[in-house]
Amino acid sequence: MNTTKNNQPWLTILYPWIIWAIGASFFFYKYLVQVSPSVMTTDLMKAFHIHGAGLGNLSAFYFYAYLMMQIPVGILLDKYSPRFLTSIAILVCAISTLIFSQTNSLWLACIARAFMGAGAAFAAVSCFKLATVWFPPKRFALVSGLCMTVAMLGAISGQAPLSLLVQTFDWRMALEIISFLGIILGLLYFLIVEDKSEKNSSQNNYKLFPQLIFIIKNKQAWLLSIYSGLAFAPVSVFGGLWGVPYLETVHQLTPTQAAFAISWIFIGFAIGAPIFGWLSDFIGQRKPLLFLGTFIALICLLPTLYISNQNLLTLSLFLFFFGFGASGFFASFAMIREIFPIMLAATVLGFMNTFDSICEALSEPLVGAFLDLTWQGKVINGVHQFSINSYHSALLVLPIYLITALATLFFIEETYCKPKM
Repeated sequence: MNTTKNNQPWLTILYPWIIWAIGASFFFYKYLVQVSPSVMTTDLMKAFHIHGAGLGNLSAFYFYAYLMMQIPVGILLDKYSPRFLTSIAILVCAISTLIFSQTNSLWLACIARAFMGAGAAFAAVSCFKLATVWFPPKRFALVSGLCMTVAMLGAISGQAPLSLLVQTFDWRMALEIISFLGIILGLLYFLIVEDKSEKNSSQNNYKLFPQLIFIIKNKQAWLLSIYSGLAFAPVSVFGGLWGVPYLETVHQLTPTQAAFAISWIFIGFAIGAPIFGWLSDFIGQRKPLLFLGTFIALICLLPTLYISNQNLLTLSLFLFFFGFGASGFFASFAMIREIFPIMLAATVLGFMNTFDSICEALSEPLVGAFLDLTWQGKVINGVHQFSINSYHSALLVLPIYLITALATLFFIEETYCKPKM
């Protein structure tokens, strides 16, 4: 795509933000698709004749593919054209969503869900890659935090708005609409986004195995990735699948009220991510913000899980600050970016994102399996109904994750916001 940006200074300044907006839109779409099962749990259990663990496993097929693709995605985006690869990835995600919406076969639904995850695997890494090459290093935490804000708007749209869409039409029609929006986005990405030549010809100098071994041998990369996976999993598990049925059962909310309450997790995350990113850049440190955010998430999640019969307002406040605090984990992406050269940006971010995906992929069916183990035999309209005690026991894994994430921070070294070029 040829442009005249060099002759138009205003466009030179604006164009990186146009690229950012389109890349962030894919991040929005990724989360919309990812959390969509949370507002159609009963519909999916009926359609595919599955129970708690089966639903968790169906949803987690997205993460199985997502996690397997993370390191390959980083390698591909560092070595080849992000524009072409990401455009194809968006189309794969969208078309797979359409297939999922049309099938009555559980195995085909699982395969479609996996291809959604494979396509969506490019969203975060490509967005961060764009932030790396189109913006100065000192802006990475803020710009990538703004990407997370847009991503969380996608998660918000996957709650109450999508719930209303499902109720107005049905779950299949809702997913059809989402799939067509994705096809449009893929075409826009290909037509507008350009690849930027990086200094030192990093694509030509990229050597797969030496660079990958260099990352694998770095202890801090492992610790940051483990922290990231544990700190973010509660948001994904509770906000993306089990939060809505939990709130309906434990706090006696309607499906729409429950989806509305869960939306506040993502609203808090959307607001918190750029604030924590900016504040981290401002004070010149990462770890204090990581600890503060994860601690806030923990102390707000506990009353949500273990104080019953709260009203909608109180729950929404707890969930808002749970999401706000959890967003602090995102400074760890800036941190891992700072300990490696720019030519490895996408690869190392994919390495970290792999751990997020592993935690998500294992945790959703794990919670479902715990629910099935404590199921007391109650069935309504062919769907297993779980007790309050079952939810309390199964969801205990989430605060354990956050406590472990906090403990991991004691072994992580501060980078003081100083990137390796």
